Amino acid sequence: MLTLSLLRHAKSSWSNPTLPDRDRPLATRGVTDAPLMGKTMAEHGIDPDLVLCSSARRTRDTLALVLPELRVEPKVVYEDALYHASTETMLEMLHAIHPGANRIMLVGHNPEIQSFALDLVGAGPKHFRDRLRTKYPTAGLAVINFAAGLWKSVAVNSGTLNLFVGPKDLRT
Repeated sequence: MLTLSLLRHAKSSWSNPTLPDRDRPLATRGVTDAPLMGKTMAEHGIDPDLVLCSSARRTRDTLALVLPELRVEPKVVYEDALYHASTETMLEMLHAIHPGANRIMLVGHNPEIQSFALDLVGAGPKHFRDRLRTKYPTAGLAVINFAAGLWKSVAVNSGTLNLFVGPKDLRT
């Protein structure tokens, strides 16, 4: 079985309107939420072998705060192509992953990450699927499992959404 975790970057700052979008840092809330999501991943046994992360500052900063909370030290690859990548591009990236890495985490942006998750999910608890359709919050995490043994076999509607959680869910 393959597991794909899709993490949206934490809340970013708009305090400096002159910064290019790619260079925006995390807001204070994002700095608080990212480690919380990392702890949640560790508690749920989400141990990625490989992380593909957009090269934008807010995704890199999010990942830097998540990684120390995990129980593993995954290989990390920063991908320029993940900066607002299309769902097709993200699926091509998955298909290119060689056997051996069965647990992948992708750190990216909305609305693309939400569209990608919606494309992949064909099953799972209705309340998770309904929430995924409604909103993908900053620092939100979707965990999708696939019966396929190879990433190149992953297809639209072939995944089961097993977890969908955001920081607000953890603070209540």
